[in-house]
Amino acid sequence: MVPMLLAQGHEVVGLDSDFFERSTFGEGIHSIPELKKDIRNVEASDLEGFDAAIHLAGLSNDPLGNLNPTLTYEINHFASVRFAKLAKAAGIKRFLFSSSCSNYGAGGSDWLNEESEFHPVTPYGTSKVRVEQEVAKLADSQFSPTYLRNATAYGVSPRLRFDLVLNNLVAWAFTTARVYIKSDGTPWRPIVHIEDISRAFIAALHAPREAVHNQAFNVGRNEDNYRIRELAEIVQQTVPGCQVEYASDGTPDKRCYRVDCSKIMQTLPEFQPQWDAQRGAQQLYAAYQKVGLTLEDFEGARYKRIAHIQQLLETGRLDETLRWRTEAPALSEIS
Repeated sequence: MVPMLLAQGHEVVGLDSDFFERSTFGEGIHSIPELKKDIRNVEASDLEGFDAAIHLAGLSNDPLGNLNPTLTYEINHFASVRFAKLAKAAGIKRFLFSSSCSNYGAGGSDWLNEESEFHPVTPYGTSKVRVEQEVAKLADSQFSPTYLRNATAYGVSPRLRFDLVLNNLVAWAFTTARVYIKSDGTPWRPIVHIEDISRAFIAALHAPREAVHNQAFNVGRNEDNYRIRELAEIVQQTVPGCQVEYASDGTPDKRCYRVDCSKIMQTLPEFQPQWDAQRGAQQLYAAYQKVGLTLEDFEGARYKRIAHIQQLLETGRLDETLRWRTEAPALSEIS
């Protein structure tokens, strides 16, 4: 998202605790000024002088959220609402919140739009729902929040996540010649490339205020809703010599949702998605070949989110509240 924002002429300052500074994939990330700070410790003075806040921070994914549900709510819910209040107090006009289609959770096979009921099944999903509900109460003529409910991300990026379904399936196929499915393969899941998620945020940032004010948008394309087994078939067609394999203890995943993304396509004409699952799988395969990805890399502490956090805890770099034990300088350069 950062280089895409810069290319559009925006000035960008990062705000991050940098849990994953040692998990950069490939050639590195774009250098920008950064406030290296826990979202829980942000003050209004940190946010003065900005026109917009794009709030992406949080414990991202269900296994990591389940590690300590209390902390998940503290960071993803309470700190996020507090951050929105501070942004409003600092005079920030636009507030874009990175929500999730995980809000729909056990949504079944029916098409779900932005008015559909929430059925989150994890602390991660529940936290996203609560932030939307509470930040909506802050909206007024001076503070305009928008909630972008991203489908499951995929695709190559400098902080590539291997716990996301398509990224994970291609990684298993490349390193083991197995497309390894940990459920029974039946759940529906909408997916969207990380570049297209970035395009959605930029489109919302540029849109007329009345088009996005206090509105939620499902981020993705209708044609990119897949059953997990269908994604496995795409991977099998992409990575030569691999076979689909189901885990012996695989069961139906309660997280099953099929999402209607018509609203964002109709409301934000600047949002023009460029990717589909086939092309994304090819991009991932090429990237894994380039870096020589190993099973130990993506299933170990280097790239696996929960394993990385557990390693930081075990080595004493993070305390039990997921705060750094040694304070870093407030402003640094990330590169």
